[in-house]
Amino acid sequence: MTFKNQNYLVLLIVFVLSNAFINAQSNKKDADFITTKPFGDSERHWYGIKDPNNLVDPVPNQQKYPESDYTKIADNMILFQRANGGWPKNYDMKAILTPEQVEKVASTKAILHTTFDNETSYTHVYYLAQVYTATKIEKYKEACEKGIQFIIDAQYANGGWPQYFPLEKNYSRYITFNDGAYIGIINLLDQIVNNNPNFSFVDAALKSKVTQSYNKGIDCILNMQIKDNGRLTAWCQQHDEVTLAPAWARKFEPPSICNAESVDVVLFLMKIKNPNERIIQSIQSAVKWFEDSKIYNTRIESFEIDAFESKYKTVKHDVRAVVDSTAAPIWARYYELGTNKPLFSDRNSELLYSLAEVSVERRNGYSWYTYEPKKVLDKYRDWQQKYAPSNDVLKK
Repeated sequence: MTFKNQNYLVLLIVFVLSNAFINAQSNKKDADFITTKPFGDSERHWYGIKDPNNLVDPVPNQQKYPESDYTKIADNMILFQRANGGWPKNYDMKAILTPEQVEKVASTKAILHTTFDNETSYTHVYYLAQVYTATKIEKYKEACEKGIQFIIDAQYANGGWPQYFPLEKNYSRYITFNDGAYIGIINLLDQIVNNNPNFSFVDAALKSKVTQSYNKGIDCILNMQIKDNGRLTAWCQQHDEVTLAPAWARKFEPPSICNAESVDVVLFLMKIKNPNERIIQSIQSAVKWFEDSKIYNTRIESFEIDAFESKYKTVKHDVRAVVDSTAAPIWARYYELGTNKPLFSDRNSELLYSLAEVSVERRNGYSWYTYEPKKVLDKYRDWQQKYAPSNDVLKK
């Protein structure tokens, strides 16, 4: 071999090894940053709200794992996983637990106060799937599969999911779109059904059960879409688990057409490839409802007030609806069934018809208006051209 060829061979080897190192570092970086963002709501609740029902409370200056310690975070998830495969809400999965905290949580496996509220359980399943994919450590796979089975077990025969499972004797029995519960679950199942690489370990038997659960979930969504005055509209925050009718949840959350929660429902349906005619009709009807329920010339502004203590919190701000001819279209969160009027309420469950009638504490402590339907309207043209080219419901 000539000196020139030897130099070329050395350079080639260096190049190959360098690229291998770069790829390894790139893969390591991907694994190092398995996001814990979906657990932020529970984390904020654990540190910010004292709950006498907590398994454990945070200690002063509770230390946390960085996101790069994803196996330590996943170990916390296994620790908090209940005997039925689900999780309780409102804990910090990044917390470096004290020995006393670990012992307390481990001793309470049989407490089945497990839920989908505040992005719980389905987010744990996806996180564990990512950690197993990155590590191939069997315990993460087992915990993930147990979580998937919990989701299947919690599903009603009609295809819906309650907020809590096992069922409790309150509105948490209702089929719940609020806080993304239902759509969070079915989006997770969608990833398994449609071969997300993080779920490549799911065997044929479990995938078959997931597929059945997924299809039932879609059917339930379509069955719950509200027909008001003979017209298909959108969905409520929660629906009765037997009749599928819109239902009360908290005292200020009345049965109604709920635009904010309906947006994620429609966005989910819009991503289904080759939708059948019923799904197409569902989307078309909801899009038309969003268009027709726009509110013009209205802007919501927040302003400071003299602080006062309510039963629930210190109130420092108020909000009001302002007439503004330059304002972008906005939507009420709730529309009254039968009249389609913007609807409001309060902690006494009285039905109100303007933001000004709501008490100050509830007025600034809840999102009574939303811009969320614009997300659907912005995506509609591309979807319509693909799946309903001859029927543009937004065409004037």
